[in-house]
Amino acid sequence: MSDAAADTEENAAARALLDCCGGLNNLDYSKVDMSPMEDVLKHVDVRDSRFCVAVIAIIFNPLFWNLVARWEHRTRRLSRLFGSPYLACYSLGFLIILLNVYRSHSMTVAMKAQARWEAMERTEIFYTGVALLVLGTLLVVSSFLALGFTGTFLGDYFGILMEEKVTGFPFNIIENPMYWGSTANYLGLALIGASPVGLVLTAVVAVSYKVAIGFEGPFTEQIYEERSRRCKHK
Repeated sequence: MSDAAADTEENAAARALLDCCGGLNNLDYSKVDMSPMEDVLKHVDVRDSRFCVAVIAIIFNPLFWNLVARWEHRTRRLSRLFGSPYLACYSLGFLIILLNVYRSHSMTVAMKAQARWEAMERTEIFYTGVALLVLGTLLVVSSFLALGFTGTFLGDYFGILMEEKVTGFPFNIIENPMYWGSTANYLGLALIGASPVGLVLTAVVAVSYKVAIGFEGPFTEQIYEERSRRCKHK
């Protein structure tokens, strides 16, 4: 089967699924049951300074590395400052690691500062958290091993491009496994600790990563498209 035919069949299947459900635009979101989220929020003190610090750390991290990486791609200032794109990338990577450690620390502090939720203190929830922690760690570690240090920490923006797209595990089962593995880790810790504030902070992590992916994906594709055009002109 040709790629065009396969794409046509996939598009037809997607349209059939949407038609079956009446289309996403026809969904009545006012009827969505928000009571579980309301129950969680009742047990979260959003005015607590430690909660606010954790939220700021979560949002700041992807914003910081995207801005710095794009600035580097546009100006090559970091590469010139460090005398090498590799050394510049390693330096930014270690800084990102430190920021992520602080983010995890701030989230842990916020979780410990606020009360546990008795409704979450159940054996099945605890072991679900353990399973998510194992899964998240597997995704993060395997993603790092597949990409390497520069591939993980925005080497593309420094001109350190990979020869071809990584399609092996875990990229063959999920896109952006590093981000979603990290999110699974935080969710697992929230469930293990029966922490409603942990659930809210994990949701903030997921949203911040989703936004980051929306910026990083197209920009990274643009970088590789530019390389393809340069190669064709040679």
